[in-house]
Amino acid sequence: MLAVHNLSLVRGTRRLVNGLNLDIALGQCWLVLGENGSGKSTLLATLAGWLKPETGDIRLDGKVLGDWLARERARKMAWLAQADENPFPLSVLAKTLTGREPHLGRWDWEGADDIALARTQLIRLDLDGLEMRDLATLSGGERRRVALATTLTQDAELLLLDEPLSQLDLRHQQQALAILREEVAMGKTVVMVSHDPNHARDLASHALLLFGDGRWLAGPVADVLTAEHLSSLYHCPVRRIGDGQGGWVVAG
Repeated sequence: MLAVHNLSLVRGTRRLVNGLNLDIALGQCWLVLGENGSGKSTLLATLAGWLKPETGDIRLDGKVLGDWLARERARKMAWLAQADENPFPLSVLAKTLTGREPHLGRWDWEGADDIALARTQLIRLDLDGLEMRDLATLSGGERRRVALATTLTQDAELLLLDEPLSQLDLRHQQQALAILREEVAMGKTVVMVSHDPNHARDLASHALLLFGDGRWLAGPVADVLTAEHLSSLYHCPVRRIGDGQGGWVVAG
């Protein structure tokens, strides 16, 4: 669904990624890991078409990303940015309904089906009852869940999610992970930036490690998320603790 060929990313004097090649198929879930400043968010914004790479090309469904009309691309691909700014007063439901904009004509209003879809996503993320609340009155975790609900309301085949679990408490992290598993089971493709390798458990099929100096490692989770690779990625000892279900990753 998304093909990346010889992609290089440079910011300032730093070469973050050098010669990246990826083939992301429909129904796969990729977890992107790396230290702070390693280029995870830059890569995701580039895959979404908001930043230009130094070299290489990206193809969405076989078509060069830059050749897609913005509205058509937004129907196919949804991007959840790391920061979601809302400078003006906006209700939770109104924000969530912005996910339907790519599916509406220039002068169209959201219909009953659009509103029902938005409300369904809010309920899935434990936000029912907050529809009329102003976003500014919510906690950081609640706003993050609204942002994820908005992305899901867009109903795109490919979800690019930059730290969708940030600021979420443990229960809501597990809830969001379960929802993403459901999306993958329905055939959606997910590329998700995270700081926790354990988020791959029962969710990710593949992983991409960014070392921040141009190097990268990509492939199936079992091949990539080894103690050796993660210790090198995070510059600290990392080990796996088995529990019969794939184990957990811990530092130290």
